[in-house]
Amino acid sequence: MSHEPLSGAEVISLGCRLNLAESETIRALLAETPDIVVVNSCAVTAEAVRQTRQAIRRTRRARPEARLLVTGCAAEVEREQLALMPEVDGLIPNASKLDARAWNVAVSPSIITPQHTRAFVAVQNGCDHACTFCVIPQGRGASRSVPIADVLRQVERHLAHSVAEVVLTGVDVTSWGADLPDQPRLGMLVLAILNAFPQLTRLRMSSLDGIEIDPMLFALIAGEPRVMPHLHLSLQHGADLILKRMKRRHLRADAIELLSGLRETRPDLALGADLIAGFPTETETHHADNLSIIRELGIVHLHVFPYSPRPGTPAALMPQVAPLKIKTRAAQLRESGAEVRAEWLRALIGRPLRVLAEKGGVGHAENFAPVALPTGALPGQVLTITPTAIDEGLLR
Repeated sequence: MSHEPLSGAEVISLGCRLNLAESETIRALLAETPDIVVVNSCAVTAEAVRQTRQAIRRTRRARPEARLLVTGCAAEVEREQLALMPEVDGLIPNASKLDARAWNVAVSPSIITPQHTRAFVAVQNGCDHACTFCVIPQGRGASRSVPIADVLRQVERHLAHSVAEVVLTGVDVTSWGADLPDQPRLGMLVLAILNAFPQLTRLRMSSLDGIEIDPMLFALIAGEPRVMPHLHLSLQHGADLILKRMKRRHLRADAIELLSGLRETRPDLALGADLIAGFPTETETHHADNLSIIRELGIVHLHVFPYSPRPGTPAALMPQVAPLKIKTRAAQLRESGAEVRAEWLRALIGRPLRVLAEKGGVGHAENFAPVALPTGALPGQVLTITPTAIDEGLLR
């Protein structure tokens, strides 16, 4: 959860990087509006909705006089329930939250001043797929792409404020372009950004659907030094039958082939991935396949989601796994991920790393390894640091 304090106003972000990017715009829209708090909510899991409710209650206690508005996916998926909360003064539709008219202000989002060393640029929103576990299309709608010229303007604005790294975000980033004239692919957008801004030295992408990575994007991830050696896949599971029941469009072998091909020319590529524990009908054999994919792919940035049935999704009607079993399997996935990550961090000791300094005394290397900063490092600097030890998960 992220807080964006304002002069009398505040934006609280929960969930994905796209929410973080959108919160920057909301923050700019409300820069002249005092005594208002916005909770930009998440609904990806039941736990995310619980955290949204918790944030609303906590915020009301801290800001009893402020006007408290809720937007984001939970404001769509759980609209009636959130509207009944006594702490909530109003709901802003998710599709309207970047429109100044929805907030009754006349400020253009072009005034955004980035507040971070790393800028999140939203290039796409919504999703046209129908994964059986996912409620996000209900909260975000159909897939919409931001045209290249508009993306370039966003990037230019961030670079003008000395942002050191740009991250492209969206709900289904690799579907970018499908609704634009001539249906360009994401690789074309990435190449356009790199060509337009030679001063941009660090470009990342948030979660990608591996089966949608086009040849140009593959080549850029594999061989372009300004595209960071860090890929996060929307993997979801390691068992083919479960992937089919999820209505994912890839199989286990597709992910293995993709990573093998990328690492042929970029062996230092660090992989992150999302895995769901306890999807309906998951057997011990399926769970074993889920566990083994962590080590087989070398997933060092692992996000584990214990399955929770979401309203209106097909998976909610399938035979469910017992909650205690889901909890146990999620813990086993996290434990395996922690082991693989610890081995990876140990292998980085003694290797010079290019680290982007951030607030709080911590920065991230190009492969997104977390590194403790030397005294005096300023946010936004890119430093070469050779770690000599690991302490509490940080390279030092």
